[in-house]
Amino acid sequence: MPRFRFIEPCQSIPRDRPPKGADWIHEVKFDGYRVQLHKRGDAAVVFSRNGLDFTRRYGAIARALARMRVKSVILDGELAASIEGIPRLRALRGKRPAPAIRCAWVFDVLEFNGVDLRSLPLMKRRLRLERLMHGVELGPIRISEMFEDAERLLAACEKRGLRGIVSKRRAAPYGSGRTHSWIKVRCKAWREAKRARKQGVRPLKTRA
Repeated sequence: MPRFRFIEPCQSIPRDRPPKGADWIHEVKFDGYRVQLHKRGDAAVVFSRNGLDFTRRYGAIARALARMRVKSVILDGELAASIEGIPRLRALRGKRPAPAIRCAWVFDVLEFNGVDLRSLPLMKRRLRLERLMHGVELGPIRISEMFEDAERLLAACEKRGLRGIVSKRRAAPYGSGRTHSWIKVRCKAWREAKRARKQGVRPLKTRA
Protein backbone atom coordinates (compact mmCIF):
# COMPACT_ATOMS: atom_id res chain seq x y z
CA MET A 1 0.00 0.00 0.00
CA PRO A 2 1.46 3.42 -0.92
CA ARG A 3 2.44 5.89 1.79
CA PHE A 4 0.32 9.00 2.09
CA ARG A 5 1.72 12.38 3.17
CA PHE A 6 -0.66 14.26 5.43
CA ILE A 7 -0.81 18.03 4.86
CA GLU A 8 -1.47 20.36 7.79
CA PRO A 9 -4.92 21.83 7.04
CA CYS A 10 -5.80 25.47 6.59
CA GLN A 11 -7.64 26.83 9.63
CA SER A 12 -10.02 29.77 9.93
CA ILE A 13 -9.95 32.80 12.23
CA PRO A 14 -13.10 33.36 14.37
CA ARG A 15 -14.98 36.64 14.02
CA ASP A 16 -18.35 38.01 15.17
CA ARG A 17 -19.47 39.03 11.68
CA PRO A 18 -18.54 37.82 8.18
CA PRO A 19 -16.36 39.99 5.91
CA LYS A 20 -17.99 42.09 3.20
CA GLY A 21 -17.12 42.61 -0.43
CA ALA A 22 -16.71 40.78 -3.71
CA ASP A 23 -13.32 39.40 -2.67
CA TRP A 24 -15.04 36.80 -0.47
CA ILE A 25 -17.08 33.64 -1.01
CA HIS A 26 -18.98 31.80 1.72
CA GLU A 27 -19.81 28.22 2.77
CA VAL A 28 -21.77 26.45 5.48
CA LYS A 29 -19.70 25.48 8.53
CA PHE A 30 -20.72 21.89 9.24
CA ASP A 31 -20.90 20.53 12.76
CA GLY A 32 -18.57 17.59 12.30
CA TYR A 33 -14.97 16.38 11.99
CA ARG A 34 -12.44 17.94 9.63
CA VAL A 35 -11.04 15.28 7.31
CA GLN A 36 -8.44 15.04 4.56
CA LEU A 37 -9.11 12.43 1.88
CA HIS A 38 -6.20 10.86 -0.02
CA LYS A 39 -6.45 8.55 -3.04
CA ARG A 40 -3.59 7.02 -4.97
CA GLY A 41 -4.29 4.23 -7.42
CA ASP A 42 -6.76 1.86 -5.79
CA ALA A 43 -5.77 2.86 -2.24
CA ALA A 44 -7.58 5.49 -0.15
CA VAL A 45 -7.04 6.96 3.31
CA VAL A 46 -9.18 9.18 5.54
CA PHE A 47 -7.13 11.43 7.85
CA SER A 48 -8.41 13.45 10.80
CA ARG A 49 -7.52 17.14 11.18
CA ASN A 50 -4.49 16.07 13.25
CA GLY A 51 -3.31 13.43 10.80
CA LEU A 52 -4.77 10.38 12.55
CA ASP A 53 -5.85 7.50 10.32
CA PHE A 54 -9.68 7.37 10.33
CA THR A 55 -9.94 4.94 7.41
CA ARG A 56 -11.26 1.95 9.35
CA ARG A 57 -13.64 4.07 11.38
CA TYR A 58 -15.20 5.58 8.25
CA GLY A 59 -14.79 2.77 5.77
CA ALA A 60 -17.73 3.83 3.59
CA ILE A 61 -16.01 7.17 2.90
CA ALA A 62 -12.73 5.43 2.01
CA ARG A 63 -14.47 2.94 -0.31
CA ALA A 64 -16.30 5.73 -2.13
CA LEU A 65 -13.03 7.66 -2.49
CA ALA A 66 -11.29 4.60 -3.94
CA ARG A 67 -13.96 4.45 -6.67
CA MET A 68 -13.27 8.02 -7.78
CA ARG A 69 -12.06 8.08 -11.40
CA VAL A 70 -8.75 9.83 -10.87
CA LYS A 71 -5.21 8.49 -10.47
CA SER A 72 -4.50 10.49 -7.32
CA VAL A 73 -6.15 13.28 -5.38
CA ILE A 74 -6.10 15.02 -1.99
CA LEU A 75 -9.37 16.58 -0.84
CA ASP A 76 -10.11 18.81 2.14
CA GLY A 77 -13.51 18.53 3.76
CA GLU A 78 -15.74 18.04 6.77
CA LEU A 79 -17.24 14.73 7.88
CA ALA A 80 -20.79 15.21 9.16
CA ALA A 81 -23.73 13.07 10.24
CA SER A 82 -27.19 14.41 9.43
CA ILE A 83 -30.48 13.67 11.14
CA GLU A 84 -33.51 14.91 9.18
CA GLY A 85 -31.15 16.97 7.00
CA ILE A 86 -29.40 18.74 9.88
CA PRO A 87 -25.71 17.92 10.66
CA ARG A 88 -25.32 16.92 14.32
CA LEU A 89 -21.97 16.22 15.97
CA ARG A 90 -23.55 13.93 18.56
CA ALA A 91 -24.91 11.77 15.76
CA LEU A 92 -21.44 11.51 14.24
CA ARG A 93 -20.09 10.35 17.59
CA GLY A 94 -22.75 7.67 17.75
CA LYS A 95 -24.51 9.09 20.82
CA ARG A 96 -27.90 9.52 19.16
CA PRO A 97 -30.22 6.52 18.71
CA ALA A 98 -31.83 7.97 15.57
CA PRO A 99 -30.44 6.81 12.20
CA ALA A 100 -27.94 9.27 10.74
CA ILE A 101 -26.60 9.82 7.23
CA ARG A 102 -22.82 10.20 7.27
CA CYS A 103 -21.00 11.96 4.45
CA ALA A 104 -17.85 13.95 3.75
CA TRP A 105 -18.55 17.45 2.41
CA VAL A 106 -15.47 18.35 0.36
CA PHE A 107 -14.64 22.02 -0.27
CA ASP A 108 -11.07 22.09 -1.58
CA VAL A 109 -8.61 20.07 -3.66
CA LEU A 110 -4.93 20.24 -2.68
CA GLU A 111 -3.44 17.83 -5.20
CA PHE A 112 -4.68 16.36 -8.47
CA ASN A 113 -2.92 13.55 -10.36
CA GLY A 114 0.38 14.32 -8.64
CA VAL A 115 0.20 18.10 -9.22
CA ASP A 116 0.26 20.33 -6.12
CA LEU A 117 -2.55 22.89 -6.48
CA ARG A 118 -2.10 24.78 -3.20
CA SER A 119 -0.44 27.81 -4.80
CA LEU A 120 -3.44 28.41 -7.06
CA PRO A 121 -6.18 30.90 -6.09
CA LEU A 122 -9.14 29.37 -4.29
CA MET A 123 -11.54 29.79 -7.20
CA LYS A 124 -9.22 27.97 -9.62
CA ARG A 125 -8.90 25.10 -7.16
CA ARG A 126 -12.65 25.17 -6.74
CA LEU A 127 -13.17 24.91 -10.50
CA ARG A 128 -10.95 21.82 -10.57
CA LEU A 129 -12.93 20.33 -7.70
CA GLU A 130 -16.26 20.96 -9.39
CA ARG A 131 -15.04 19.34 -12.60
CA LEU A 132 -13.86 16.34 -10.61
CA MET A 133 -17.17 15.94 -8.79
CA HIS A 134 -19.47 16.77 -11.73
CA GLY A 135 -21.78 13.89 -12.53
CA VAL A 136 -20.07 11.58 -10.03
CA GLU A 137 -22.32 9.48 -7.81
CA LEU A 138 -20.16 8.84 -4.74
CA GLY A 139 -22.93 8.82 -2.12
CA PRO A 140 -21.04 9.60 1.07
CA ILE A 141 -18.72 12.15 -0.64
CA ARG A 142 -20.40 15.38 -1.68
CA ILE A 143 -19.29 18.86 -2.68
CA SER A 144 -19.99 21.77 -0.34
CA GLU A 145 -21.89 24.60 -2.04
CA MET A 146 -20.58 28.18 -2.18
CA PHE A 147 -22.70 31.31 -1.68
CA GLU A 148 -22.29 34.97 -2.59
CA ASP A 149 -24.34 36.59 0.21
CA ALA A 150 -22.77 36.01 3.63
CA GLU A 151 -25.50 37.66 5.72
CA ARG A 152 -28.25 35.74 3.97
CA LEU A 153 -26.37 32.46 4.39
CA LEU A 154 -25.71 33.16 8.07
CA ALA A 155 -29.39 33.95 8.66
CA ALA A 156 -30.40 30.70 6.95
CA CYS A 157 -27.94 28.71 9.07
CA GLU A 158 -29.24 30.43 12.20
CA LYS A 159 -32.81 29.50 11.32
CA ARG A 160 -31.92 25.85 10.72
CA GLY A 161 -29.82 25.50 13.85
CA LEU A 162 -26.54 25.01 12.00
CA ARG A 163 -23.08 25.79 13.35
CA GLY A 164 -22.25 28.83 11.20
CA ILE A 165 -20.39 29.84 8.06
CA VAL A 166 -16.84 30.13 6.73
CA SER A 167 -15.85 33.01 4.46
CA LYS A 168 -12.84 32.60 2.15
CA ARG A 169 -10.86 34.98 -0.03
CA ARG A 170 -11.41 34.08 -3.66
CA ALA A 171 -7.82 34.78 -4.71
CA ALA A 172 -6.06 33.17 -1.72
CA PRO A 173 -3.73 30.17 -2.07
CA TYR A 174 -4.07 27.26 0.32
CA GLY A 175 -1.86 27.72 3.39
CA SER A 176 -1.44 25.36 6.32
CA GLY A 177 -2.34 26.67 9.78
CA ARG A 178 -4.31 29.76 10.81
CA THR A 179 -4.96 32.29 8.09
CA HIS A 180 -6.91 35.53 7.79
CA SER A 181 -8.00 34.36 4.34
CA TRP A 182 -10.53 32.08 6.07
CA ILE A 183 -12.99 33.67 8.53
CA LYS A 184 -15.51 31.64 10.53
CA VAL A 185 -18.64 33.04 12.16
CA ARG A 186 -20.68 30.86 14.49
CA CYS A 187 -24.44 31.18 14.77
CA LYS A 188 -25.70 32.83 17.94
CA ALA A 189 -27.97 29.90 18.86
CA TRP A 190 -25.10 27.43 18.38
CA ARG A 191 -22.80 29.51 20.61
CA GLU A 192 -25.42 29.72 23.33
CA ALA A 193 -26.13 26.00 23.17
CA LYS A 194 -22.43 25.19 23.45
CA ARG A 195 -22.06 27.56 26.41
CA ALA A 196 -25.04 25.93 28.10
CA ARG A 197 -23.59 22.44 27.58
CA LYS A 198 -20.33 23.49 29.21
CA GLN A 199 -22.22 24.90 32.18
CA GLY A 200 -24.51 21.89 32.42
CA VAL A 201 -27.60 24.01 31.69
CA ARG A 202 -30.36 22.98 29.29
CA PRO A 203 -30.73 25.81 26.70
CA LEU A 204 -34.17 27.41 26.30
CA LYS A 205 -36.05 26.50 23.15
CA THR A 206 -36.75 29.35 20.79
CA ARG A 207 -39.31 29.61 18.03
CA ALA A 208 -38.07 29.61 14.45
